[in-house]
Amino acid sequence: MTVLTVTLAAAAAAAILNIWLSIRIGAIRQSAGISIGDGGSEPLQRRMRAQANFVENTPFVLVLIAAIELAGAGGPWLQYVAAAYIIGRIAHGFGMDGGSLQVGRMIGTLVTMLTLLGLAIVAALAAAGVM
Repeated sequence: MTVLTVTLAAAAAAAILNIWLSIRIGAIRQSAGISIGDGGSEPLQRRMRAQANFVENTPFVLVLIAAIELAGAGGPWLQYVAAAYIIGRIAHGFGMDGGSLQVGRMIGTLVTMLTLLGLAIVAALAAAGVM
């Protein structure tokens, strides 16, 4: 049996991160008394978009990590890429709040795009038998 240790760890971290992003949304919903939609609240819109953006990108990252592991093209570097992705997404979550932490949004976006591009290249090379 093949155990995809990096994929399992990354998926677990992603699930916890998604819960954290949800809790942050709930905190604003509760304090603003908004139960459905965004009620025109910019802070709520920002946090909702942070979670939505996470959900839009993370499945691709996890599938690529799993495929690379299954193809035998991974290595110790893959766990560092997965960790960098998760850290980047945390930075993005804080950055979406704006203010002094807004640089986190840019960092998180850049880390996400580079992670996706790098993993896609490795997966393509593995599929072509180069790796």
